[in-house]
Amino acid sequence: MQAGNIQEKEELIEMLSIHFQNSHNLSPLGAKIWAVLIMDRNEDGLTFEYLVERLGASKSTISTNLNELLQKEIIYFETREGDRKKYFKAAPFSQRFTRILKNMAFEKQLVEKMIDYKSKNTSQCAMEQCAMENLKAFKTHLIEMERLTQKIIADLQIIEKKNILKLKAKPNYYEQ
Repeated sequence: MQAGNIQEKEELIEMLSIHFQNSHNLSPLGAKIWAVLIMDRNEDGLTFEYLVERLGASKSTISTNLNELLQKEIIYFETREGDRKKYFKAAPFSQRFTRILKNMAFEKQLVEKMIDYKSKNTSQCAMEQCAMENLKAFKTHLIEMERLTQKIIADLQIIEKKNILKLKAKPNYYEQ
């Protein structure tokens, strides 16, 4: 890889890391591991040893962060028969949107409970009526966001399945 490409890749890893820290409440190293898994991706996945060397962190620190990412289902690993190593990979985009969808569903339940509570327990003053209208509008938007996210997940799953079939049909797909 040329020097300019390496620098650009490292800048993208840093940008992704910052984004993941902010949007997923991850530690700086956990976010960087995820970014490296995306940007250094290969067909087999990346080994623990590669991540330790690539990121220059201690084995225990890498292990702790990998476990957090695994627990949050942001990454996964595969093993090979006769090989004790774990090969880590970033979860597919469809899985990421599935987590977003779960959060939306939970938020929608909370909003529904708030609407129910406020409709039974609040006065009819103008401020409360405005607050209720805002909650109902927010619920409507959450429902629309759920619908769109479900479509995105379905579309991504089709693309991901197609790409898996491509990889299986061409053993050296990543090298082309």
